[in-house]
Amino acid sequence: MATLGKMFGAGETDTFMGLPKGDLASFTGGAAILGAGACTSYPSVGAYCAGGPAAIRAGGAQYAANLSHMNFDLGGPVLPEGAVAVDLGDLPQVDGDGPGNRDRIREAVAQVLARGGVPLLLGGDDSVPIPMIEAFAGRQVTILQIDAHVDWRQEVEGEPLGLSSTMRRASEMSHVERIVQVGQRGIGSARVSDVADATDWGVTFVPAREVAREGLARALAAIPEGAEIIICLDCDALDPAIMPGVIGRTAGGLSYWDTVELIAGAAAKGRIVAFDMVEFMPERDIDGQGALVAAQLLAAVLGIVARQGQA
Repeated sequence: MATLGKMFGAGETDTFMGLPKGDLASFTGGAAILGAGACTSYPSVGAYCAGGPAAIRAGGAQYAANLSHMNFDLGGPVLPEGAVAVDLGDLPQVDGDGPGNRDRIREAVAQVLARGGVPLLLGGDDSVPIPMIEAFAGRQVTILQIDAHVDWRQEVEGEPLGLSSTMRRASEMSHVERIVQVGQRGIGSARVSDVADATDWGVTFVPAREVAREGLARALAAIPEGAEIIICLDCDALDPAIMPGVIGRTAGGLSYWDTVELIAGAAAKGRIVAFDMVEFMPERDIDGQGALVAAQLLAAVLGIVARQGQA
């Protein structure tokens, strides 16, 4: 298939945008991309996003020869001079082995953090953030979740650590100081009582309709100056017109620029210390559109992290 990448010299690559390939044993710092295709799946759907990391990497492959080119989303190349970023590949993930999958994610993130790095996780289902957040025990963090759903269920199908319970489980971690959730819309798994529990805990909700009407100011105001910020991005936060590759398409989602400006605004308030992009479902994508958007967004996040002096 003819692509712009072929015209500009992109060849085969198995890393995101042709970044250097690394491994946890030799990692010494910088931004670290990690794939986690399966975490805690429900019996009814299994590991339905297992192909997400590979699809997102494939979406960025056409830019593998252009990593140093101008990226107008960032006002310069993805990685400014001196910044370090590597792709550490995919963690071993086994459908149905929730405890093992979570342990591997938690341990890998802890290793990246111990070496001063910033983990960028590619999922995978939306339970991937649970062990990632657990790895920050001992540090006080703010969570910025960007998602169509609030993920405050106590359990679904008997599973308390699944994708519908991510933020409730995060709220139970003593090192999580605050949670800001942006992009809710339509009808999801949350009951009225789940939203009440979240509000009572202290969550700041900024629904997608409010973003469309009033912008991002209230969401950014809820993030304290100097906070260490974990960003949890569910791909269905974006409108299905640009992100069709999700299991729950719902009209009225965030635009690409809403999402980039929110992440950049968060970085301006504090420091992004971890990021995940989950629930990309390749089987639902249309002509690779969602994968391209996911890759463009990941490139922007990588550049934002690199510019905050961490990578």
